[in-house]
Amino acid sequence: MTVRRRSQLNHLKYLTSTAQSCFDASFKNTRLTEASQFYSSLVQQCLHTRSLLDVGIVQTHMIKFGYIHLHIGNKLIDASLKCGSISYARKLFDELPNRHIVMWNSMISSYISHKKSKEGIGLYERMVLDGVYPDEYTFSCVFKAFSNLGLINEGRRAHGLSVVLGLEVSNVFVGSALVDMYAKFGRMKDARLVSNRVVDKDVVLFTALIVGYSQQGDNGEALEVFGSMINQGIKANAYTFASILITCGNLEDLTNGKLVHGLVIKSGYEPAVASQTSLLTMYARCGLIDDSLRIFKRFPNPNHVTWTSLIVGLVRNGREELALKKFRKMICKSIVPNSFTLSSALQACSNLAMIDEGRQIHAMVTKFGLDRDVYAGAALVNLYGKCGSTEMARSVFDALIDIDVVSMNSMIYSYAQNGFGHEALELFNSMKELGLEPNEVTILSVLLACNNSGLVHEGCQIFATITNNQTIELTRDHYACMVDLLGRSGRLEEAEALVKQVRNPDVVLWRTLLSACKLHGEVEMAERAVNKVLELAPGDEGSHILLTNVYASTGNWSQVIGIKSTMRDLKFKKNPAMSWVDVDREVHTFMAGDLSHRRSREINETLEKLIEKVKLLGYVPDTRFVLQDLDEELKKRSLYYHSEKLAISFALLVSSNKNTIIRIFKNLRVCGDCHSWIKFVTKVSSREIIARDAKRFHHFKDGLCSCGDYW
Repeated sequence: MTVRRRSQLNHLKYLTSTAQSCFDASFKNTRLTEASQFYSSLVQQCLHTRSLLDVGIVQTHMIKFGYIHLHIGNKLIDASLKCGSISYARKLFDELPNRHIVMWNSMISSYISHKKSKEGIGLYERMVLDGVYPDEYTFSCVFKAFSNLGLINEGRRAHGLSVVLGLEVSNVFVGSALVDMYAKFGRMKDARLVSNRVVDKDVVLFTALIVGYSQQGDNGEALEVFGSMINQGIKANAYTFASILITCGNLEDLTNGKLVHGLVIKSGYEPAVASQTSLLTMYARCGLIDDSLRIFKRFPNPNHVTWTSLIVGLVRNGREELALKKFRKMICKSIVPNSFTLSSALQACSNLAMIDEGRQIHAMVTKFGLDRDVYAGAALVNLYGKCGSTEMARSVFDALIDIDVVSMNSMIYSYAQNGFGHEALELFNSMKELGLEPNEVTILSVLLACNNSGLVHEGCQIFATITNNQTIELTRDHYACMVDLLGRSGRLEEAEALVKQVRNPDVVLWRTLLSACKLHGEVEMAERAVNKVLELAPGDEGSHILLTNVYASTGNWSQVIGIKSTMRDLKFKKNPAMSWVDVDREVHTFMAGDLSHRRSREINETLEKLIEKVKLLGYVPDTRFVLQDLDEELKKRSLYYHSEKLAISFALLVSSNKNTIIRIFKNLRVCGDCHSWIKFVTKVSSREIIARDAKRFHHFKDGLCSCGDYW
């Protein structure tokens, strides 16, 4: 027989003898006191051993020998809860004849802490009906439960009762819980009113107010509350500092961020994980990613939140390759990523168009059971869309259980980027049936889809509808998209009129019009647009380059020479056009006429053969796209060695599998001659080619392009 079992039997013998002797009237009071002390000590042993069985033994003998009326019911309930059985604690609670407020609070708080807010509120309501007045501890628990369940009316009624009982103003715990509840409801005006009425404010109350303002996007108010707290001599804690640093990051307010960092150091909270993570995030959002990396290095054991914050910051600051390196290191350290981590890693792959790496992360998303998560799903749709694989993007989209506006926008944008305008419009029109309201991003995406597919009429209809009903506020980005749509289709006067409709049109709008003028050789309008750009940004390089191209396209070489001379005087540098292709995870980059590649001789031989073959099919070099004063033959030769042609020739040279899609990328728009040439190449090579330029994707197959030549 075990020692523990012998101990339990000894307890039973003692309980029996004590119970029998307690009915001796002359010793009744002494025996009751002794029994109460003894049962209390047994309950303490149950707490020590965490044995629910022992709790049951004690309760059974208390009932059997008539000691149920002893005032240790709360200790039994507390022991049951600490032994991990809220159901047994509730059974004990219901059987007790007299329930003290402490018992009510223990049960209510346990329900709420175990994410059973509904049961906790039900017990609170029963407590009030039984005539037991809630105290500050009760209210601090139930206000949290009301916010968890979104029960604002019930929360208001409980607030009213706290006012009647005189606890709202006098008790800071109740006041802080109320502020937190209203903040989570998004009712910051109510939260501020409660805060103003509380007599003795503490750091918890101020922190709840700061977090509420920050989460509602009112970061300026959050910063003001923090300043007020410091001025009142209330010391911030680690959670306060973490919250206000995030606020500074949201505002990209480096000045105040550094001041808060100083306070963190002075207060001794810098080593705290929450403070360190928020510092990392703040510096990343302010563009100081190297400072974020230095802070990260000080973490002995960063958790998944810290890893995610760093990865997000790196992607935000254009350091996608390093972000993916850190992500791989995180996985190697067996840190389990959440949907936000995976979404950020997928965003890095999207920006770099790394479809193979993205597929591996997709496998992780599936492994961790997040393939139907809205955020991860939207990131996957975005990845495949930006890598030119709309079929995979749609497959992921269709597998999502809950489709929201974010995932819908990602799918529409994927179609838009890849030139599938009709599919984007079909999805856009289905939103009402799904109960989804389009937002500014939706409208921008669908206008881009119309722009990239030459759907001028449809784009104008959508723009007019949004303009007339004013349910969505149109931004300069919407206008720029429409100016591009009208301008590229040749409706330049309408495009210019639309620019003038915008109050204080910016450089982007005028430059968009200028780009359309270049396409159609409209010199006078181009000169007007350039003048407007230079009024707003005298040192703008792009507009000088575009105007040079306009003059070159019309053969006005004297003006070209004049502008280039001005650009040299201003020390402008034109970014060279370049194309690249990823082969076996190695990126190969090409510029026009580039002979630096180690296989340049073979590339040129492949290119010459392709040119001869496509000429037989009808390809004629379009020398309009040579913006140099050369004779006709030299213009043709210069077209042959554009960066796109070199990249495709190399890809065909190293890849003999005709089922493999060739994917190339260019930092500028694909030129018209190369666009025509690639269509012919797909015929002679029987290969599908996907080209991603600065604006969109072009899917070339069987001599056709997805853009319908609206490039």
